[in-house]
Amino acid sequence: MTEFAADGKNAGVVLPAMRVSYEGTSLDVSDLADTWTEQLQRWLDEAVAAGVPEPNAMVLATADDEGRPSSRTVLCKGLSERGIAFYTNYTSAKSHHLSGVRYASVTFPWYGLHRQVNLRGEVEKVDAAETAEYWASRPRGSQLGAWASPQSGVVPDRRNLENALQVVERRFADTDEIPPPPHWGGWRIRPETVEFWQGRENRMHDRLRYVRHDGEWRIERLAP
Repeated sequence: MTEFAADGKNAGVVLPAMRVSYEGTSLDVSDLADTWTEQLQRWLDEAVAAGVPEPNAMVLATADDEGRPSSRTVLCKGLSERGIAFYTNYTSAKSHHLSGVRYASVTFPWYGLHRQVNLRGEVEKVDAAETAEYWASRPRGSQLGAWASPQSGVVPDRRNLENALQVVERRFADTDEIPPPPHWGGWRIRPETVEFWQGRENRMHDRLRYVRHDGEWRIERLAP
């Protein structure tokens, strides 16, 4: 549906009228795996099989010391019982937030499947050995980019970035294995809650949440 202004010109889409009917399958406690890690891996596999673009993309929410929130998309690069991991520049805005307020939330938004998963919990840095292992798996171009970019820093123009990349390319031209920068590494979110959300008709969605309490996990249902 499109709205028109008084002069007859297209005023854009009428946002209140935009609506998608969710007709997903049901999600009950009996459908869940024993652990949140198994359930998340199951849904990740199904997102891959369904052809969801960048199925490991997740929206990371952080806050600064004054409680001002910020969000951006990052890629999940680790999943284990310890939590989920992503990698970034430790001088970036997100890393400054995480160093100060050591708590974060991420959401996997699988719109095409009418699903999302939200995790919240404390954060910790990934150790150097694990970071090095992941770094070695990255394409050379991505490694060079990590050295060249002052992530979240203000730069005068695109040419400045391209020049920085050229400098790094010359620096490592004769190096087969580029080392990770000292200012680069991983963050791990150790979740306290993990919610699995399945869209249902009439907005009566299924929301099931794993909650950690005194070292044990329990499952509870939330109202949509």
